[in-house]
Amino acid sequence: MVREAPEEEIVQIWVSERFADKNQTLLRRFPDRIPVEILSDSVFAHVSDTKTPQGVLCVLRQKSYDLAQIIQTEKPLLLLLDGLQDPGNLGTILRTGEAAGVTGMILSKDCVDIYNPKVIRSTMGSVYRMPFIYVEDLAKTAIWIKGKGIHIYAAHLQGKNAYDKEGYQNGTAFLIGNEGNGLRKEVAEQADVKIQIPMQGQVESLNAAAAATILMYEAMRQRREELEW
Repeated sequence: MVREAPEEEIVQIWVSERFADKNQTLLRRFPDRIPVEILSDSVFAHVSDTKTPQGVLCVLRQKSYDLAQIIQTEKPLLLLLDGLQDPGNLGTILRTGEAAGVTGMILSKDCVDIYNPKVIRSTMGSVYRMPFIYVEDLAKTAIWIKGKGIHIYAAHLQGKNAYDKEGYQNGTAFLIGNEGNGLRKEVAEQADVKIQIPMQGQVESLNAAAAATILMYEAMRQRREELEW
C-alpha cells in the first residue's frame, strides 16, 4: 500500500531497521520533501497496531469529497451503505467496487470509520482511488440522488424481482444494509425497486460484502454488454 500511495498526499514515512536494510530502492524513490524516519525494530513493533508488522508506516492526508464529485460521471454506479459495522466488509466492498467500476460510495454517518486500520488494510489501496462521503441522513440523500435521475435499488429479502431481472445500464445506486439488521425502513423506502438475490438451502441472507459484490458485477456485466453492442 505504501508503494501505491499517492506521493502528493504522503506526510511522513516510518520504517524499521530491518525493512530499511532490505528496501533501500523503495525508500530512495520518495522525494526529499517526504521525511523517512528509521526506527529500531523493537520501537517499530510498539508503534504498529499489528502483531507481525511489515516494517513500514505511512501517514497520508485524508481524502475529501462532496456529493457533486461522487455523481459527476455520465452514468454513475453508486453504493449507498446503511450502518455497516464490520471493517472487513467495508474494506472488501471498496476494493471490489473499484474492480467492478463503481464510481462512488455514500455512507451513513454510523458506518464504520473508513480510516479504521482494518478497513484501510483490506482495501489493498482502493481507498486511495474510490470516492466516498459520509452523510448525516442517508434517506434524504437518496431522495436527492433520485432527483438527479439515478435509479436506486435496495437489496432486500422482500425484493420484487431477482437482481438479474433489472437493468443497470444507466445511473444506478445499490442500497446495502447493516450486517445484522439490514436496511432501515426509512432508507429502504427510498428505493425505486427492491431486489433480491435468490438463495437455496437454509441460508437467510448473504454477507453484506458478498451481496454487494453480486450486484456490482451484474451492473458491470450489463454495461459491458451494452458497450459491445
